[in-house]
Amino acid sequence: MIRLENIKKIYKMGEYEVHALRGVSLHIKAHEFVSIIGPSGSGKSTLMNMIGCLDVPTSGAYYVDGIEVSKMKDDQLADLRNKKIGFIFQQYNLLSRLTALENVELPLIYRGMSAQERQRLAKEALERVGLGDKIKHKPNELSGGQQQRVSIARALSSKPSLILADEPTGALDSKSGIEIMQMLHELHNEGNTIVLITHDLKIAKQAERVVTISDGSIVSDIDNKEGNEVSL
Repeated sequence: MIRLENIKKIYKMGEYEVHALRGVSLHIKAHEFVSIIGPSGSGKSTLMNMIGCLDVPTSGAYYVDGIEVSKMKDDQLADLRNKKIGFIFQQYNLLSRLTALENVELPLIYRGMSAQERQRLAKEALERVGLGDKIKHKPNELSGGQQQRVSIARALSSKPSLILADEPTGALDSKSGIEIMQMLHELHNEGNTIVLITHDLKIAKQAERVVTISDGSIVSDIDNKEGNEVSL
């Protein structure tokens, strides 16, 4: 489903070059649950941006469902993100003036769906995460865990082939964090492909595979079920 081949990303800072990714190759199959872990400055955020089609590499190739996206233009990337990727962010990224239902509807608007169809899918997604009775609530009327559930519902509403979760428990208390991880496991068991970005080893180890990145390079890729290094 996801295939990165020798991805390099170089940022120019005046006269200096920052090598954020140094020839990263990574394959993720459909229906896998993979965590990517690394400290601040390791390159995991840049790698997340590549996987999420939020940025393009300096060199190398990136494929999603067999489609090369590494040379796509911005509007093509935006269309692919909207159709194939559901994002779950640490800070939820909800619009405060909108209700839970309206926040979940947002990505569907860009698909040109009718208002009736958008509302049906958004309600279905909110019910899926246990918030069917909160559809008219605004973010400031919800707890942190509930706001993250709205974020998950928004990611699910467009029925993406990939769910990309960026530190989804980072802003939550331990109880809410456990609930969110349980939900991600449920989504995975239902057949969703999940890529989880984290700096927390305990969270990372809950995935099927743990990919560790350091200084812009993948230093290990462990299959948690077998306890073996994954070979490309």
